[in-house]
Amino acid sequence: MSLTIRLHLAAASAAAAPRPASRRQETGRAKLRNARPGAIYHADPLSHLARRPKMLGRDAVRTSPSSVIRSSLIDPDGGVLVDLVVPERDRALRAKEAAALPRVGLTRIDLEWVHVIGEGWASPLKGFMREEQYLQSLHFNCLRMPDGSVVNMSLPIVLAIDDGTKDAIGSSRDVGLVGPDGDLVAVLRSIEIYKHNKEERIARTWGTTAPGLPYVDEAITPAGNWLIGGDLEVLEPIKYNDGLDHYRLSPKQLRKEFDRRQADAVFAFQLRNPVHNGHALLMNDTRRRLLEMGFKNPILLLHPLGGYTKADDVPLNVRMEQHSKVLEDGVLDPKTTVVSIFPSPMHYAGPTEVQWHAKARINAGANFYIVGRDPAGMGHPTEKRDLYDPDHGKKVLSMAPGLEKLNILPFKVAAYDTVEKKMAFFDPSRAKDFLFISGTKMRTYARNGDNPPDGFMCPGGWEVLVKYYESLQAEETKQQAAVLST
Repeated sequence: MSLTIRLHLAAASAAAAPRPASRRQETGRAKLRNARPGAIYHADPLSHLARRPKMLGRDAVRTSPSSVIRSSLIDPDGGVLVDLVVPERDRALRAKEAAALPRVGLTRIDLEWVHVIGEGWASPLKGFMREEQYLQSLHFNCLRMPDGSVVNMSLPIVLAIDDGTKDAIGSSRDVGLVGPDGDLVAVLRSIEIYKHNKEERIARTWGTTAPGLPYVDEAITPAGNWLIGGDLEVLEPIKYNDGLDHYRLSPKQLRKEFDRRQADAVFAFQLRNPVHNGHALLMNDTRRRLLEMGFKNPILLLHPLGGYTKADDVPLNVRMEQHSKVLEDGVLDPKTTVVSIFPSPMHYAGPTEVQWHAKARINAGANFYIVGRDPAGMGHPTEKRDLYDPDHGKKVLSMAPGLEKLNILPFKVAAYDTVEKKMAFFDPSRAKDFLFISGTKMRTYARNGDNPPDGFMCPGGWEVLVKYYESLQAEETKQQAAVLST
């Protein structure tokens, strides 16, 4: 599939040097620099930011006109960005050593977690969790560092094995990790094996053990009854060879790109759905307000989730093509937007999971994180209601331990304005004029070949979705014909 989004790596290479700040801007930035950390959870999320921000990284605000603006705006968790990929010069030797070790097979989701850990998205985590780390994550949603500080770690990142694999490992201290295609991809050293209490893990992560939780059905229920933790060494960068690897920028690469663009603020937006004009309104409005606050070059990190998603979600390749049309049509500005894939699997664990999403973006260099209604949520698997309170995600983020240095930006609700015939921020005083188009309703429009109201999504992006659902229907028709013929 031909994709046209590019990182525009050459677009801003000759960015102008920063101008001296005005006295008003200096005063506002001084307030930002000296303010104590606190939640920025307001109906208008940016209106009080200059008075009560969360603490930024030490390089977030520069007051000297001659200083170089850097996008290393926020320190990674633990102070150092983890990179567990073996240097190229050592790979042949490590691979030879790994070939002689007992082997642990990885599922596709396990491989995605190897990718996540190896590139430092979960910094300071350096491998699959041992039991002490697992219990801290499961019960406290954070890890305590040697200096007594805590970092957020709301999701257990673990590797399950079955009885046969445990027996085969025996007394070995190290194991080789084998990907779904049979290739050795990593080594796990100084291992620890402990019991996998699935019911406890599910109950504490999702707040329910109801049947039908997608990640549970896919990755936990069929998994083994043991967990194996240890220090990870990734033998070479993880590649999927799906035509999208050039979008999978590591935290290190993203930080370097933000530095190259001379960003003085980075605001991250995660999504697992196609971008409609309401999303774009939110992202463009956020940038406008950051500029009004005195920031000179805020950069948007448009960061679609690229790991496991449930079967009825729009596939990654279709979403990436749709995102490319959004940039081509000028709905978002390529010069101020970095599009990259976040490799994490999706849990649909609501307020617990949204902390992980925010924490990972700290490690990628973002110092602002946009959060909306019911982040990482889903419908209850057995009842006709939301599984989580739609407002709890943003409230939890504003209080979560270990996320104090990240500015949380809850966004205003956008809906389709039937009078203005465009996506707009919802006005309660004329609620009857607004139409809320959910992701489910959007997919129904596309599946039925119906057009949404004008102004809901750019035409090129909508065409991508319609073609995808047409291809699904054609495949279903073909399968039904094959069944009838037999």
